[in-house]
Amino acid sequence: MKIIAEIGWNHMGNINLAKEMINAAKESGADFAKFQTWSVKNLKPGPWDSDGRREIYEKAELTKEMHQTLYDHCNKKGIKFLTSIFNIKDLEKINNLNLDTIKIPSHEIYNKDLISKISNLFKNVLVSTGASLWAEILDLTKIPNFNKIFLLHCVSSYPCEFKDLQFNKFYELKKISKNKIGYSGHYPGIEDAKIAVNLNASYIEKHFTIDNNLPGRDNKFAILPNQLKELTNYKKNYLEMISNSNLDFSQNEKDIYKNYRGRWGKETI
Repeated sequence: MKIIAEIGWNHMGNINLAKEMINAAKESGADFAKFQTWSVKNLKPGPWDSDGRREIYEKAELTKEMHQTLYDHCNKKGIKFLTSIFNIKDLEKINNLNLDTIKIPSHEIYNKDLISKISNLFKNVLVSTGASLWAEILDLTKIPNFNKIFLLHCVSSYPCEFKDLQFNKFYELKKISKNKIGYSGHYPGIEDAKIAVNLNASYIEKHFTIDNNLPGRDNKFAILPNQLKELTNYKKNYLEMISNSNLDFSQNEKDIYKNYRGRWGKETI
C-alpha cells in the first residue's frame, strides 16, 4: 500500500517551492511525490485560451531539466518520483529518468493508444477512472498489458463532496482489475483516504500542498503536511493490525489461556 502526495502543478513552476513540497511529503511519510508532465505546444485550441488556463499551463510546465532536478531531489530525500503524462510525445521529458511507475489522468482514459504504449514501457501504470463511462473502463481490459494496470477509483470533482465519493464503485473496479486497485481522491480532507486504506487499496493519492493559500485551484483543497502525516500513520497502524494471520490465540493472550480458564469451575447442567 503506497501513499502518493500529488503535488501536481501546485508549485506553479517554482522549483524551490516544488522541492519544499517534496521535503514535506517525505517528512509526512509519503511513498511518492507526484507531478504532472505536459508541453503547452501540444495543447489544442480551446476555452483555456480565453479563460487564463493556457497562461497557467505555460507557467507551471516542467522542462526536461526541471524533471531531472526534481527526480534527483526525490532520490536525495528518499522518496520516489512519479508523474502523470497526457501525451505520448511528452515521454521525451522523462525518458532519461529511471521510472518503473507512471500515472494516466482520468481525462485520458479514453486514449487507449496512449495507455497501450505506456503499458509497454513501464512496470506499473496507474489509471484514474474519474469522469468516464463504465464501457471505457471495461475497454482497458482488452489492452495486452492490462496486467500492469492499476485502476484508481476517482470522482473528478474539485473538490469532491463526501456524498459523491461513490465507494460502491471501488468494489466493481476491484473485480475487473483482479485486485490491482487504488484510489485518487479530491475530498478536502483524509476521511476518504482512510476508507481506501481500509479497503486495501494498493495506491492512495491525495493532492498535497504546504499552504492552502498558494495560487492555483488545487492548492485550495489539497491536504497539508499534518493531514498527510495522520494518513500515513493511519496506514501504518492499519497494516500492523492486520499483520498477524494466526487463527489460534496470540502470545500476549497466553496468560489468559493458561491461567484464567476454569477459575470459576466447570459444571454440567
